[in-house]
Amino acid sequence: MKLYIYDHCPFCVKARIIFGLKHLPVTDVVLLNDDVSTPTRMIGRKMVPILETDGHFMGESMDIVAHVDAMDGHPLLTGPTRPETGQWLRDAQQAFIRLALPRFAAAPFAEFATTGARLYFIENKEAMIGSFSTCLAESAALRSSVNADLARLAKLIQRPDAVNGTLSTDDIHLFAHLRSLTIVAGLDWPMPVRAYCQHMSQATGIPLLDHMAA
Repeated sequence: MKLYIYDHCPFCVKARIIFGLKHLPVTDVVLLNDDVSTPTRMIGRKMVPILETDGHFMGESMDIVAHVDAMDGHPLLTGPTRPETGQWLRDAQQAFIRLALPRFAAAPFAEFATTGARLYFIENKEAMIGSFSTCLAESAALRSSVNADLARLAKLIQRPDAVNGTLSTDDIHLFAHLRSLTIVAGLDWPMPVRAYCQHMSQATGIPLLDHMAA
């Protein structure tokens, strides 16, 4: 199996998580961010992650997660989801986007190996959220908002190996979000949240982004 990804992409992280948790072999293939033709040839549009199995292609991160989790007949994501976890992710989204995207754009990810690929990302994301320089100028206020969010999240984490006590799709969404946040320097990580990040990173083999933090 091959998984076509961008390393920075939280949706791609979601697909990578299930392979890591289930110890299933997969070859990660990082596409350049401005490569439109490859994903379009596979699934009809520019979107990752894409799972390739025996010449067949599947898009949509959570479809991939469900497919891979069910392959051996022994699913791991058996726990219930909680409205509180989903609500936390929705509440935290806006500050997360404005902090993370400008830092992704400046980081040494393989999908930005060419100037064209990096500029493609910057132009598309600035069209969505506005100038990255404006976002960066707001960093202090955005960090304060995220720190408050992280303090609330600490009260929701039941165990370092599963936010709700048993692995569920909430863990797929939450770890993908938190892994992206580790690219932001100067955040206050409550102990339960940091322990959760570290455990999930080790369990999935997906490194955190602290070494790129800015």
